Amino acid sequence: MPKIGFHASHEQFAPSALLACVKAAAKAGFSGAMSSDHFGPWSEAQGHSGFAWSWLGAAMASTDLSFGIVTTPIGLRYHPAIIAQAGATLAEMFPGRFWMALGSGEALNERITGLRWPAKAERNARLKEAAEVMRALWAGETVTRDGLIPVEEAKLYSRPAEPPRIVAAALTPETARWAASWADGLITINKPVEQQRQLIEAFREGGGEGKPLFLQVHLSYAASDEQARRNAHEQWRTNTLAGTVAAELKLPEQFDAATRFVRPEDLDDSVRISADLSRHIDWIAEDLGLGFEEIYLHNVGQNQRAFIEAFGEKVLPALAATIAGQSTHLRDAAAG
Repeated sequence: MPKIGFHASHEQFAPSALLACVKAAAKAGFSGAMSSDHFGPWSEAQGHSGFAWSWLGAAMASTDLSFGIVTTPIGLRYHPAIIAQAGATLAEMFPGRFWMALGSGEALNERITGLRWPAKAERNARLKEAAEVMRALWAGETVTRDGLIPVEEAKLYSRPAEPPRIVAAALTPETARWAASWADGLITINKPVEQQRQLIEAFREGGGEGKPLFLQVHLSYAASDEQARRNAHEQWRTNTLAGTVAAELKLPEQFDAATRFVRPEDLDDSVRISADLSRHIDWIAEDLGLGFEEIYLHNVGQNQRAFIEAFGEKVLPALAATIAGQSTHLRDAAAG
């Protein structure tokens, strides 16, 4: 059955507040959660960035939800052996409840160690190497490699019975097609429907047929459309930047400068803005129709409790009924 989850945005909330939010989301009926993994926020207005890996242990111990994280183990901020160990520990403690998405990252987070920030092609090559290293470690191998990310006699001694799934994060059809051959699934963000279809088609053509599709939805819900749009503009206008630009900026103030002329009305292609819950239901139902199996909702405003309560009361039950109806239709069609 498709899963509707809650996205925990470390860039916007203190870790303690975010832990309270994910507990509330579990109580409200969200069936999973995913976490960002930033060293710094996208903008000064967001103002937070806790260490996601220690937070995940607390969040998974405090709820029964499955959790995922979007991370970048390309040998700059994180070495893949360390992330393999971190993922193995969570998967051993919480069997079947942890997955990770790997992406090529942004300079905002990864260049803080003082190492050279590689071009996109090299970051992709490093990412594939990282996935190979992590899978070998989870399989119990002793790993030594002299590639882009050196590894010397690394071995994991505490391993889960079942390793985490590795999902590829992709924003473009080119990246989706490339990642399909080595990833266990795909995660992307909301975008116009035709662009989304092209990305999914590229993933399938590249070798992703039958692999699961995950979606992170950036939305802004509030008591009025005007307030929802203000929230989106204040907190998430950096999402209007092309991925090629966002990957290269180094500081939150640079993101603020790059988006200083973005108007509230410019956000509709990157954030779903509405006070109408039925509109959000329709959007998510459309996502389900495109084949997404796990959808994680990120309300970009500070009003997390209002969002969790409203979506728990109205949106999640409506989507559950929609999903049940689709399943019944498919069963009937198969029987006929």
